[in-house]
Amino acid sequence: MPWPELSQALHDRQADNLWRSRDTWQRESATEVSHNGEHYKVFCSNDYLGIANHPRLVEALGDSAQRSGVGSTASHLVNGHSREHTALEQELAAFTSRDRVLLFSTGYMANLAVLSTLMNKDDAVFHDRLNHASLLDGGRLSGARCQRYQHCNVGDLQRRLRRSLARRRLIVTDGVFSMDGDIAPLGDIFATAQQHAAVVMVDDAHGLGVLGNNGGGAVSVEGLGQAEIPVLVGTLGKAFGTFGAFVAGSDELIETLLQFARPYIYTTALPPALAAASREALRIVQDEAWRQQHLRSLVQFFQASCKRLSVPLLPSATPIQPIPLGDSARALQVSSQLRKRGILVTAIRPPTVPKGTARLRVTLSAEHCEQDIQQLVDATAEALRMSE
Repeated sequence: MPWPELSQALHDRQADNLWRSRDTWQRESATEVSHNGEHYKVFCSNDYLGIANHPRLVEALGDSAQRSGVGSTASHLVNGHSREHTALEQELAAFTSRDRVLLFSTGYMANLAVLSTLMNKDDAVFHDRLNHASLLDGGRLSGARCQRYQHCNVGDLQRRLRRSLARRRLIVTDGVFSMDGDIAPLGDIFATAQQHAAVVMVDDAHGLGVLGNNGGGAVSVEGLGQAEIPVLVGTLGKAFGTFGAFVAGSDELIETLLQFARPYIYTTALPPALAAASREALRIVQDEAWRQQHLRSLVQFFQASCKRLSVPLLPSATPIQPIPLGDSARALQVSSQLRKRGILVTAIRPPTVPKGTARLRVTLSAEHCEQDIQQLVDATAEALRMSE
């Protein structure tokens, strides 16, 4: 490349212990992968319910591909929208207790679509400071004035709303925060929105399928429906074990996105076979409620084991259990020591998290057992001592 500053930027990233690299993994089971003949127990997957390898999902995917092929061959509004897509949207609408659902290929696209379609330069978006990058990017793309209130601080949100003269106000938050694992105070956020004529949008990517009765997510834990949370975004690539995302809401919201959202209109539709697999995943989530129950018990077991061995944790009641380390170099060192012991936990560093807050992001799956958890905690305690 003719731009020397690219080389400097790459050099600086490596010098700051922020270099990212990829390995090529072979998935062996819900909790195991291999690389170059070495086997690892995985504690950094988003397969919270452990169903990505479920035989019923594999069968549904294969059967649909046999009938309809692999690719959807076109965008939804040309001829890429199939019966599987329609059925999945209807079943997700029932699952989330919303009027309608619109499918997207990724959660990133869904968030870009909602924010860039609904908001413009006359409006204001109020972000939790730790919102996912796709939400922040969607706000920027919309042209609206974006403000970031202190994490889960409803008082700060209220102060910012009181000062706003915007035509429309949209409060945007994750349901479960992906790097901290804590849950947004959605009831308080809704009450604040009512006081200031604002609308609430929740990205519940890490809550749906995991939290609440039948996996209804963070919104269901608070008993919040469409009237309280008019814009709900979910993903199929985490607890549901497949791929894709969706927006759920009123008929008017969904029709607006279908008519005007560029990330929906100008992209190829999700493969029908993936929609078929996601329909089966939705049934498994509801049929096998033991998975959510077992996952909750594993979280409690993990926290108790960490407390006993003085492994520090951030406060979280979800399968996302961050171990704060602060320094990026130390996070890499501890992650490397765990890998030598056959345990895979990724070091999370800036810019994914704020500077000085590097961590190990442990994620648990319903396919783990207590023996797996104890092995992880014992190895982590030893790796932390070695890094001091």
